[in-house]
Amino acid sequence: MSSTDKQKKVAEYEAFLNEKLRDDLKRILEQRDDIYGQIAEYLQLKTTIEQIKGAGIKEDLKTKVDLGCNFYVQAKVADPQKVFVFVGFGFFVEMTLDEALKFIEKRTKFLTEHTEHLTQDANSVKANIRIVMEGLRELQNLAYMSEEQWPQHDLFM
Repeated sequence: MSSTDKQKKVAEYEAFLNEKLRDDLKRILEQRDDIYGQIAEYLQLKTTIEQIKGAGIKEDLKTKVDLGCNFYVQAKVADPQKVFVFVGFGFFVEMTLDEALKFIEKRTKFLTEHTEHLTQDANSVKANIRIVMEGLRELQNLAYMSEEQWPQHDLFM
């Protein structure tokens, strides 16, 4: 293989690595992080519901509500035995506390399974990145580098 052919192949591999694989990995990790955020919100709601049930509050609950950007206002809940729960696609459904706890359990289980699939996808993309990097190393006749010697990049963590 001539040196110009090698340079073309190296450029193709580098473009594939930088434009496709790293973007795919970044997108997958962002999706997984978003889902972790949803799980955290559901678990926070679960804790709140359990506190309401544990306190035996039946009527008129005074609380603080975050309007955004840590701006809180006082609110009065006339019937704390029902809550509106986000079910997806912008929809909220009114549920009793027990119904909400059951839904949260199922939803967090589903979301956790989805994050596991995304983690597997991320690991697959990481493996492809390593294969491409090894191919680049061979094409450029570079000395072998152990995994510990690889450049540290946040996409590999």
